[in-house]
Amino acid sequence: MRFLVSGAAGFVPSHLCDLILSQGHQVVGLDNFLTGNARNIAHLAGNANFEFLEADVCQPLPDLGTVDCVIHAASPASPKDYLEYPIETLDVGSIGSRNLLELARANDARYLVTSTSECYGDPLEHPQVETYWGNVNPVGPRSCYDESKRFAEAITMAYHRKYGLRTNIARIFNTYGPRMKLDDGRVVPQFLDQALQGKPITVYGDGTQTRSFCYVSDLARGLLLLSQSDEPMPVNVGNPIERTMLEFAEVILKLTGSSSRIVFEPLPEDDPKRRRPDISKAKRVLGWEPVVPLEEGLKPTIAYFESIHTGAIA
Repeated sequence: MRFLVSGAAGFVPSHLCDLILSQGHQVVGLDNFLTGNARNIAHLAGNANFEFLEADVCQPLPDLGTVDCVIHAASPASPKDYLEYPIETLDVGSIGSRNLLELARANDARYLVTSTSECYGDPLEHPQVETYWGNVNPVGPRSCYDESKRFAEAITMAYHRKYGLRTNIARIFNTYGPRMKLDDGRVVPQFLDQALQGKPITVYGDGTQTRSFCYVSDLARGLLLLSQSDEPMPVNVGNPIERTMLEFAEVILKLTGSSSRIVFEPLPEDDPKRRRPDISKAKRVLGWEPVVPLEEGLKPTIAYFESIHTGAIA
């Protein structure tokens, strides 16, 4: 198959490109480098099955030839990035989605959009199942990202219902691994950066708020399985093992051997208190569940960030 992956130079999409290529498929990657990084796909430069085009999916698309599956994974994804680029974030979920849905329609191709657990907002139900409609603040500081993804889901379902397009919606939960941006503001790179520099580890609130961390190889495998399925409704893709922020900080200290101390700061506005996916549907429909334990996934992640600190990775 010939896949198109938008946001290909981003953290998750670059790993997804690796997985698709490893299975013998072709990939056309698109990215405008707003938040992506060329080093994430530099290792693919000599791969005959990989083609890259610097392009903005919110603009008219170049001639891409025939594609069999479109995976729309382009979007600022960290609070730091989408707060810096709120308009661009809303555009890529709306205009970008429309452009790529039209491409999929013209090619009679499959289409998968990478949505987010942020669609659940600060959830009042726990764990979160796909049928839960969420508790989202539509005008809060995070709304540019939340509503961009919610619109992306809505227009995907509209194309599915109106045109019979074969579509999939992945609701991604917290993911970590090599190629995360050092300064993206999310908890994994923030804690690792602070620990490796011996700086205080900043825990927001009292540290009892929770997240569920999925290693990127598990996530990529789930996304590819979903793109090959006939399930049009949203599917949670994430790790159901829940950790408090304080527990996570302690794991980071243990694995890095850091002497950093833990300090507490006020909780950011609209920050979810609890977040854990119910993955019963992914198990049933895709035969998927994560297999990489947190401590095992953190080892290559720590090694990656250490290489950044030592200058081995520019």
